[in-house]
Amino acid sequence: MKTVVISVAGGSGSGKTTVANKIIQKFKKSEVRIIRLDDYYKKLDLPFEERKLVNYDHPDSLDFDLFVEQIKELIDGKEINKPLYDYSMHQRKDETELIEPSRILILEGILVLEDERIRDLSDIKIYVDTDSDLRFIRRMLRDISERGRSVESVVNQYLTTVKPMHEAFVEKTKKYADIIIPNDFSHDVAVDLLESKIFEILKK
Repeated sequence: MKTVVISVAGGSGSGKTTVANKIIQKFKKSEVRIIRLDDYYKKLDLPFEERKLVNYDHPDSLDFDLFVEQIKELIDGKEINKPLYDYSMHQRKDETELIEPSRILILEGILVLEDERIRDLSDIKIYVDTDSDLRFIRRMLRDISERGRSVESVVNQYLTTVKPMHEAFVEKTKKYADIIIPNDFSHDVAVDLLESKIFEILKK
């Protein structure tokens, strides 16, 4: 079975998940798996107060080796036990999630195009490009409502790590993308083109 690997990158709050979900809607649920790079933050042997201070937007915070290893296993038709991450505790959970192989594999994360090994495994590379102010607003609303963060902590994290790391690492990965989608507007046309490309790869 051929597995089509689609990597979806872009800044925090750019709309990566929205684009990934639109792709998923084009196919049978059983045919698609989405693997989020955020679940692969390294397990830290640090007190909670120290974990809060870690720069989670730097590539060094992510376990790329495990991510690449498990993506290869899925491509080879094997099941994986994917890690899970607790954002409120800034720590990888003890439990894992069983993921079965599929025809279409979507890899999503701000730094998913940072690692050359992931790019080499990808059939289609996407960068979702969105205005920085809009990305910040989306991130703040999400972190407060879904991750139990305070306004002050979100703003502080954005100014000290998210913004500088985006400029240092995330933004430059745009050059590796096959398709750049401006998320400020409707992206139905882009998703329709992706659907055609995915079917083309599957037929081969």
